Formats: sequence, C-alpha cells, structure tokens
Amino acid sequence: MSDTSNPATLRIMGGSVLLLLAFLAAWEWAPTAFGIPAYIIPPASKVWHEFARMFANDHLIYHTLITGMQVLVGFLLGMLLGMVVGFALGMSPTAEFLLSPYILALQIAPKVAFAPLFVIWFGYTVYPKILVAVLIVFFPVMINVLGAVRAIDPDVVRLAKSFSANRWQIFSKVEFPAALPPFFAGLRIAATLAVIGVVVGELVGGNSGLGYLLTYGEGAGNTAMVFVAIIMLTVVGIALYGGIVLIENRVLHWLPGRARVAS
Repeated sequence: MSDTSNPATLRIMGGSVLLLLAFLAAWEWAPTAFGIPAYIIPPASKVWHEFARMFANDHLIYHTLITGMQVLVGFLLGMLLGMVVGFALGMSPTAEFLLSPYILALQIAPKVAFAPLFVIWFGYTVYPKILVAVLIVFFPVMINVLGAVRAIDPDVVRLAKSFSANRWQIFSKVEFPAALPPFFAGLRIAATLAVIGVVVGELVGGNSGLGYLLTYGEGAGNTAMVFVAIIMLTVVGIALYGGIVLIENRVLHWLPGRARVAS
C-alpha cells in the first residue's frame, strides 16, 4: 500500500479532508443563507438526524445490505458473462460477425425499459434488479476484453505457436494476461453502473433496498430520507469500486507505476 508518512501524501490527504469539511459547512449553512427551504435542500445536520432515525427505526443497514448484495451478484454475473463473450468473440472473427449486431442492439436498448419486463416475468423478487445490473455491467466488460484480444500482436501468437504452445497455453500465457489491463478498466466502469442497474430495478419493482427507500421518501415528501438513500448508494458504489482498485493493484503489480501502490 502507499506510504501515508510521505509528506506529499499527507498534504493530499489533508487537502481532501479540508475540502470535505468545506463542503459539509456549505451544505449546512448555504441553504439557509440563500433562503432555500429545508424540504428542497435539507441542511447536513438534518440529514444526519434522519440517518440516525432511519438507522434506529427504518432498518437502514438491512436495506443497504440488500442493495449491496444485489449489486455484488449482478456485478459478478455481468463480469463473468462479459469476459466469456469478449474472449469468445475476440478469438473467433466468425462469431463476432454473427453476434455483434445483436449484442449492439441489446446495448442500445434502454436498460430502464427492461426493468418492468423483468418484474412481469419474475415478480417483486431480487431477480429483476440483478438482471438489470447484469445487462448494464456486461457491455463495458465485454467490449474492453474484445478490444484487448483483437489488439494482440499476431507475431506474438505465432511465436508462441513456434514453441509448440497449444491453444490453452496461448490463451493463458498470451491472450489472458494481455487482456487484464483493459479488463480491469472495464470493471471500474461497470462497478459504478452496477449500482445504477440495481437502483433502477428497485425503483420499478422493489419492496426493499435503497431504491425502495428513495421511492418511499419521495412519496412521503421526506427530502432528508432521499438524501440519506443517495449517500448510502454512493457508499455502496465506492466500496465496490475500491475493492476493484485494490484487486487491480495486486493483480497488475507488474505494470509501470503499480509496484509502488501494491508494495
């Protein structure tokens, strides 16, 4: 991990903390100073009190864990599907030619439109939320892996074949390592999109989760509750994104600039 005793690192961390404090101060006093009613932008203190109330009375942690679980499952399934399809299309130009128009059509279709359809098919269960997340996560992972496989130098593959490497050895020693940096770049994008997919599913047909709390807060006119739900969704997304970054730094420690981070 990075050296937190480094003066430059300490300055960056200090600046980040000061920026956060300035933001919270502005959030607390700016709405009142500009005459903005609390039902439009509640002060930070009111949001904090609402957080404490929801934590004690509205099972906030339970709803957060439900959303987090759905985000994680949808992310993992979408990641696996995108990785498999990306490698399959990258290694088979015929398959890419046949399937690319349909994959593109699936990506162009608004994912929000699939959520009501999944609710009709599977009811008010976890499956519609997870499926929307899978659809959203799939494409960035697939396209990054596909682009990485297609960008591999053919001479490197021919060199491996000249050393009697079989198909599995070419994949494991050449194609898979070459695809890892773009693959993780796709995962970073997908980590944020997975949260959006689950929330869309919960907004359309949810009876639990943070998306449900968003809808409930909107119906009750409780702006502070909506802010709390948004903040908790942000925490879920940051946790997933941070996990991807940590894994990436460990796996890709051999890349320039990564050794310092992983050490």
